[in-house]
Amino acid sequence: MVEDTSGADAAMLEARAKMIAKRFGGGAGSATVGGARRKKKAVHKTASADDKKLMTALKKLGTTNIPAIEEVNMFQDNGEVIHFVNPKVQAAVSANTYVISGNAEIKKLQDLLPGIVNELGVENMASLQAMAGAGGAGAGAPIEEDDEDVPDLVENFDEVASK
Repeated sequence: MVEDTSGADAAMLEARAKMIAKRFGGGAGSATVGGARRKKKAVHKTASADDKKLMTALKKLGTTNIPAIEEVNMFQDNGEVIHFVNPKVQAAVSANTYVISGNAEIKKLQDLLPGIVNELGVENMASLQAMAGAGGAGAGAPIEEDDEDVPDLVENFDEVASK
């Protein structure tokens, strides 16, 4: 007696194929063998880690906090001003390094002019006027100075040096 097992073999092969497809995400001819690939876990750097590195570098330079500074203005050549209100200011004078941190706004020079004129010295007024002239259009123009106090060259220095 010979039993017909072709139907059972076909059912068994079909069950195996379903099990392989379920287990390995494909089939016998699937490209991934051994299961689905794992994704690499992304490591996110936080801002606090960057801040710690920055603070460490500043400590190596020997910066010290400068208290009670209400505002800082940084003048640009194009007539704009980077304006900080109540910033944290640190300085390392020996390294000629100054750190200004805080919220900054970019403003036009004309917006700040009435309030900052009394804070500037006489020597800075000429350069400020050159920057403010024509809405910053005169920025970078050389400042013309009077040379009335410089005497003219009247004698030949080569003759004096040869004596």
